[in-house]
Amino acid sequence: MGGRKGKRKVKPYHLTAVIWKEGRQYVSKCPELGVASFGSTPERARAALEEAAELFISNAKRLHLLKDVEPALSSATRFTVPLEIAPA
Repeated sequence: MGGRKGKRKVKPYHLTAVIWKEGRQYVSKCPELGVASFGSTPERARAALEEAAELFISNAKRLHLLKDVEPALSSATRFTVPLEIAPA
């Protein structure tokens, strides 16, 4: 009977990180959550965004604010394409 009592399986969220260079820093943003961060390299910007997204989700769960967006966060199917517009 060596089962893991009380351990709940955590469902992963599938998010997108968009990273671009601004001056000397790299900015990272998660479009699904509207959360952003930055770092001196793309890797550091991604790591900072991951931490910010985890904190955001943790607080949103505690405040019961994820219910409406959870299906979009849980979908493993993701399409990211460039979108170019020329506003009039």
